[in-house]
Amino acid sequence: MFGIDIDENLSWEDHVDRICKIISSKVYFGTKMICPVLHATLKHSLRRFQLIRCCYCTSPKLSEKNGTIELLGKTYKTDHVTNIRSSLIPKIGIGLHNMKHHPLNLLKRQIVDYFYKNFINRQKNPVFSVYDSISPVVTLHQNFDSLLVPEDHVSRKLSESFYLNSQYMLRAHTSAHQSDLIRTGLNAFLVFGDVYRRDTIDSSHYPIFHQAEGVRLYRGQELFSKMNITGDYQIFENGEKNETKQPLHTKEAVMILEHELKSTLENLAFELFGKDVETQWVDAYFPFTHPSWELEIKFQGEWLEVLGCGIMEQELLTAAGAGDQIGWAFGLGLERLAMRLYSIPDIRQFWRYNDTGFMSQFAVKDPSTPIKYKEVSSYPQRIYNMSFWLTDGYSENDFYDLVRNVGGDVVEQVRLTDDFYHPKVKRHSHCYEIVYRDMSKSLSKEEANIIHKQIGEAASKELGVENRWNL
Repeated sequence: MFGIDIDENLSWEDHVDRICKIISSKVYFGTKMICPVLHATLKHSLRRFQLIRCCYCTSPKLSEKNGTIELLGKTYKTDHVTNIRSSLIPKIGIGLHNMKHHPLNLLKRQIVDYFYKNFINRQKNPVFSVYDSISPVVTLHQNFDSLLVPEDHVSRKLSESFYLNSQYMLRAHTSAHQSDLIRTGLNAFLVFGDVYRRDTIDSSHYPIFHQAEGVRLYRGQELFSKMNITGDYQIFENGEKNETKQPLHTKEAVMILEHELKSTLENLAFELFGKDVETQWVDAYFPFTHPSWELEIKFQGEWLEVLGCGIMEQELLTAAGAGDQIGWAFGLGLERLAMRLYSIPDIRQFWRYNDTGFMSQFAVKDPSTPIKYKEVSSYPQRIYNMSFWLTDGYSENDFYDLVRNVGGDVVEQVRLTDDFYHPKVKRHSHCYEIVYRDMSKSLSKEEANIIHKQIGEAASKELGVENRWNL
């Protein structure tokens, strides 16, 4: 056994960090996990602090031997769908949102503080528990099927997500953990984590970004008593689905949930962006909620989407063992909000966690401290163009992924500038503008030339395209 002294000068989050470090040093052997009983005991203890952390202490590593990939201490067999590139591996599981003095950590703390202050039980303890270190490797069932994502949904395509093999992938959203957490009996929780998607390349997109997920569930009487409503009201009925509700939900229950959900998230927006920020709700579609909405705020004269939310599909809750409950869920992108809150112009800046010039700007005790990011340095761009004939099955995201793999973070943006069809030869051609800029030094023309040539050669070899010209 071992103990830990409580230091009143430390935050509860710091105490949890200390506990996790002690547990790791005492009961971890190499990459072996804590035994289930001790792990459960640790979870129960940390629930007092309302910050539950699952420790993944191994460093990401790629080992391609005999058709396998070693990642986060586990080995996975590769197959015909494996599409994770080696350049992505070192960043998997780093967890920028848990780094002290990182802007994503400040934003996470603001969100957690908001829910801790506004959702309190009778014992004056926070209702929501927090999960911020769950492994990003999930099954396809967790990422898609448990969330009722249709078989033909675009997000399942190889060009959209990162697959380890036909069974495992890197999560594309933190919603992948909803069903598992609900199945443990939780009815109010927040999930923070890194998510992975194959996407375009520009100042606001990156193959890794971070999300926050929130879920709140209620049983019948709990929901109505919360609003001081008495009478024989029910949350379920045998009705019909329409634009405002699911077939099993009563109109009264949905009205209460919608009111709480929207007021909760509007007040979160006020907490982050100020009381005077304008908001509006837009109807949306998500496979796992109905009805669904997106919250937009007026930012610098334009409407900006900040999150998606809705009433959770009852089929999802029933499958997770919570068919007697009804609830709401929301999800938001941390980088998207942090870039606006702190005036960070480029999403690549978030990966400068070893740069004291970047991190020192966010070294504050109070996470709600107003901060405006100041550029540490600025170096000139190198702009090139690349044109090639397409082949059958060509995907833009495959090209973007290839460019990122070859050029790394030196590639600032890739933009499709021309989509041309030649009627005589009956072939399609794409032309892309590729912008190079090193964030730590001035990139020479010779260095850019080498990278640009390597990208062209790799595109021809891996994608089968026929280069027309590279300038």
